[in-house]
Parts: sequence; C-alpha cells; structure tokens
Amino acid sequence: MAAASIAIASDHAGFDLKAALIEDLQAAGMAVLDLGTDSRDSVDYPDYGAALAQAVTSGKATRGVLVCGTGIGIAIAANRHKGIRAAHCRDTTDARLARQHNDANVIALGARTTGIEVAKDCLRIFLSTGFEGGRHQRRIDKLG
Repeated sequence: MAAASIAIASDHAGFDLKAALIEDLQAAGMAVLDLGTDSRDSVDYPDYGAALAQAVTSGKATRGVLVCGTGIGIAIAANRHKGIRAAHCRDTTDARLARQHNDANVIALGARTTGIEVAKDCLRIFLSTGFEGGRHQRRIDKLG
C-alpha cells in the first residue's frame, strides 16, 4: 500500500518546527509534500496557506500541516479556500476533537506558542484519529 501523502508548509517563523515535523512524518513512513518555505527569510504566510490548501483540495495530499508563529494566521489563510477545514491546535485534545467532530483536514500549529514535543504529539493524534460522523456530519455539510 502506498504511503499517505501529507502536505506541509510554513512561513519563516515555522521553518524549524516544520523541519522537525517532516523528520517525524518520514520516520513514520509518510510521503511528505514540502511546500516551503525553505529558510528563515521573511515570507508571507497567506501564500503558504494557499499553496497547502490547493494541494489538499486537488488530492495531491490527503491531509495538511501548517506552521507559523502562532498557527492562527496561516489557519485563517487556509480556511479561505473551499473544502479546507484547518484547525489551530495547541494540545492533543484540540487535535483529537478537530478530527472527531470537525473532520479537519489540516492542522495548524504555532512554532512560537507550542513546544516541539507537544506539536509532534498533536500531529500524531491528528493523523491517527478518525471522523465520528453522525450528528457531526450535518454540521460539516453546512460549511459548504
């Protein structure tokens, strides 16, 4: 069976955390689509949120991971795109419930607000948790 493809993108503030997350994803056998940025040089997070949204909605990736300083701005940028449900997560409960109740297809993490081990745990939980469906599905359907 082919490895799941996970798209990942960050701005300059998230560059180091993104690199650490890529290492963990690859160690877990995941195929990773790295959409940049490729350095700590200043860039605009909406560009990377849009690139990741396109990769997920086009089917190039099954899920996405976004990282900026707080995780907030890049989540907002991604959520502007139809079909994206990006959840800003700061702990494993957020990550689990984002999948179970909201069928989030993108996790957004804050490199300046969330420790690296917590971020890794959030990502692991996000990728291993399924959507519960049921009463939650009608709510997802209303999102368009």
